[in-house]
Amino acid sequence: MPKTSLSHSVKSYLAACVALTLTIALIINVFFFSELALHWSAVLWACLILAQIAVLIQQIRTEKNLQNQINQSLIVKERLTNEIKHRLWAEKSASESKIKSLFIDENIPVMLAYFNTDLRCRYHNRIFRKWFGLKPDQIDERLLTEFSSEEFFTDIKQCAADILAGKTIHNERVLKSTKGFPYIFTEQYVPHLNNKGKAIGFYTIHTPRTQEKNRASLKNKAEHSSGSKPKTIVEIPAPHHAPMQPAVHPVSPKATTTAARIAQAIEGGEFNLYYQHISPIKPSSSAASHYEILIRMNEEDNNLMPPGSFLPFVDQFNLMPQLDRWIVNHIVTWLSIHPENQSVFCLNVAKDTLSDRAFPEFIQEQLKNMNVTATNLCFEIEVADAEASAADMIVFSNKIHDLGCLLSLCSFSNDPSSVALLDKIKIDYLKIDGSLICNILRDQEDLDKVISIHRLAQKSAIKTIAELVETDDIVMKLQEIGIDYAQGFGIAKAHPFRDLEA
Repeated sequence: MPKTSLSHSVKSYLAACVALTLTIALIINVFFFSELALHWSAVLWACLILAQIAVLIQQIRTEKNLQNQINQSLIVKERLTNEIKHRLWAEKSASESKIKSLFIDENIPVMLAYFNTDLRCRYHNRIFRKWFGLKPDQIDERLLTEFSSEEFFTDIKQCAADILAGKTIHNERVLKSTKGFPYIFTEQYVPHLNNKGKAIGFYTIHTPRTQEKNRASLKNKAEHSSGSKPKTIVEIPAPHHAPMQPAVHPVSPKATTTAARIAQAIEGGEFNLYYQHISPIKPSSSAASHYEILIRMNEEDNNLMPPGSFLPFVDQFNLMPQLDRWIVNHIVTWLSIHPENQSVFCLNVAKDTLSDRAFPEFIQEQLKNMNVTATNLCFEIEVADAEASAADMIVFSNKIHDLGCLLSLCSFSNDPSSVALLDKIKIDYLKIDGSLICNILRDQEDLDKVISIHRLAQKSAIKTIAELVETDDIVMKLQEIGIDYAQGFGIAKAHPFRDLEA
């Protein structure tokens, strides 16, 4: 290799050396040897010209090679630049994906875990850990029986054979938290199959159920689980300032404990109130502030369960009137302490509360005893509840308006049955169903429905409120339509009620 490089280096300078030598020879001949034969002089000149031509050709070839090398270097540089860009993009994408994955994993309100065929835990998210009150190292690579309760383990063990056979299992059951409070869960057991179709593990997904209108399946399940055991009469004590007839219902002994626990939570005030601002589309200094009151349990405030996941149990055991009384008492008491506040607080009323004839009397007594203006309270009723209990709704609305309180009809979607309600009861506010509001920018049919609802409300001198308003573009569209109020994360998020107190 060194010899080849040396000969190549010498060869590149050979023509130049020859041309230089011939030039010197001709100069010497001209100045010192004039007797040199003419033909030899001509030979020297010819050789010199050939040598110069060779030098020129060599120079052109060198420049061409140099240009080729420069072009190749530029290509290599561009390729390396693109590779660096792709690598940086890949690293950024991987980092973003990891962050998104971690965010979803740690914040989604679902208990998620992965087990191998031996029921040894290989993965778990934050909600799964918090449910058992354990640290990661107390769950990692441990058998399900080592860290879970028998109640949790038994159901999975019974389904294990079917899951490992490749079946996806769906179920619904009740589990108690570490504080003993029950939650309704929908369960999914999803097998993890390899490329040969054999199960090598499975995922467990436990999703807390939020409040639903139809609890028939759960009630049927509760009745079925009680079998032929004798029924028990349960009397739930009412909290102070909440006169009402005791709720008497035949339930199983297992349900008795659950009902008693819920009653204890209501009696002990194990709830936190939140408020969400309902903002006027066209702000006015003279308009009173409007807030919807939301309720959560202490466990929910710690992000263990999503808001409202305890409400199905409250509804199942007919304790909603008692809980509604607790909320009314809390808000009216706050208004009595802050008499200068003229805000309108919107309180949700459950279907069972509509049929409670003593509830309006309780409100009247609270307002009178606390010296609070009735127009500070607006009671919100779901369209589905109003349709299901039309007679009770009419009686309730009449009594509420006699007291001077306001009334709001929620989740209004312009169905014929919903429109018929407006002829039967007096409404102050009409909340337009959020599923319509979300689509008004991309669905002409939903937009037309919202416009129609607003025109219908205007004819009856009813204020309209848009639910689930998420973006400024939707706010602008609502303003264009003429909607009076807007509510949603695009307007304001829910805040603890104590922040309003401060």
